[in-house]
Amino acid sequence: MEDNIFLIGKEDELKRVDVFLSHKIKDKSRSYIQSLIEKQKVKVNGKIRKSNYKLKENDEVFIDIPESIPLNIQAEDIPLDILYEDKDIIVVNKSQGMVVHPASGNLNGTLVNALLNHCKDLSGINGVTRPGIVHRIDKDTSGVLVVAKNDLAHNKLAEQLKNHSMNRIYVALVEGVLKNDEGIIDAPLGRHPVERIKIAVIKGGRKAITHYKVIKRFNNYTLVECKLETGRTHQIRVHMAYTGHPLVGDPVYGYKKQKFNLLGQMLHAKKLGFIHPSTNKYIEFSTELPSYYKNILINLEKQLK
Repeated sequence: MEDNIFLIGKEDELKRVDVFLSHKIKDKSRSYIQSLIEKQKVKVNGKIRKSNYKLKENDEVFIDIPESIPLNIQAEDIPLDILYEDKDIIVVNKSQGMVVHPASGNLNGTLVNALLNHCKDLSGINGVTRPGIVHRIDKDTSGVLVVAKNDLAHNKLAEQLKNHSMNRIYVALVEGVLKNDEGIIDAPLGRHPVERIKIAVIKGGRKAITHYKVIKRFNNYTLVECKLETGRTHQIRVHMAYTGHPLVGDPVYGYKKQKFNLLGQMLHAKKLGFIHPSTNKYIEFSTELPSYYKNILINLEKQLK
């Protein structure tokens, strides 16, 4: 275990504790620091604090950084559905069931393993386990993802994510029939206070905004288009469940009893648009719904007749 203790001087007063620590610990990202805070690995004057805690002079900040486990990430000959590729980026259509990057207990069969076999020049900003990965989508969510092939491209894409200028549109099938044709869900998200594996709408959580629009209403189901204004973990899944309309097939936030034999939530990243890091021109990519998704919609359509 690597332990770090910092005594706060006047120059660091009023800084957020997560911002302060991410500046002090150069090899750790702010999101990683925030994850340690959520896991109660950070204390201020011996007390657990949230990421947005404002520091005071003479505060003592303690952070417990777990020892990293070396991971030997192997290139694997896994087919990739590449929508576009140039010297800066690769845009892929990720299949349902594929994990984006390796993690403890899940080192093989990921998108990163496949990318390493296809392309050796990936950005190194996110380290050896996440080369090129600018943003993620859940294992059981399919659809468009952009990967950076160099650090300059990575930084420019990450900046667009940070300022919410990327155009990210998903298609979800949710339980029940939505009354409104469109709406905005503005509800802060954070780690569930009891079930730590879950994300929940909580007071004081990180700002999260989802725009939704009804595409089609079925008997007991609604097909919706969701546009992310922010990009929090499980955002669409949690927000729709919060409205009383969880995603069909969602094993974490959905109904316990599911009508369809699904591998996971019916959520597809249909469209991704962004400013190209070299040309500075807007480009956009779209993908069709997976076949299993289309077949369920066809069956639901038949039931309307």
